[in-house]
Amino acid sequence: MIDPKKIDQALVDFKACSKIFLALGDSTRQKICLDLSAAGTEGINVADLSGKTILSRPAISHHLKVLKDAGIVEPIKRGTQIFYKLRLKDSFIPMKALMETIEEILSEEES
Repeated sequence: MIDPKKIDQALVDFKACSKIFLALGDSTRQKICLDLSAAGTEGINVADLSGKTILSRPAISHHLKVLKDAGIVEPIKRGTQIFYKLRLKDSFIPMKALMETIEEILSEEES
């Protein structure tokens, strides 16, 4: 039998990941993440990101805000410009915790 406390923990972990799931569930934001990845640690500004898509600068800014709110993107100010880069090191910690909880639940189910 699965420990109810583990199920409760999984629900907490899912809630902690909800912004990440929502942010990455959109194909436009997935493409932006890939473009940010290609830009490397220097990042890329909204104008250059806009040039890689058919979206306007305000639309790109909206998507970047969603990614930033989810902790996936980090803005870096250089002079008057803001560059964006992926912030993968810490942003997926909640997802790792969720995966570990699910693995524990699955291992209980097998035994």
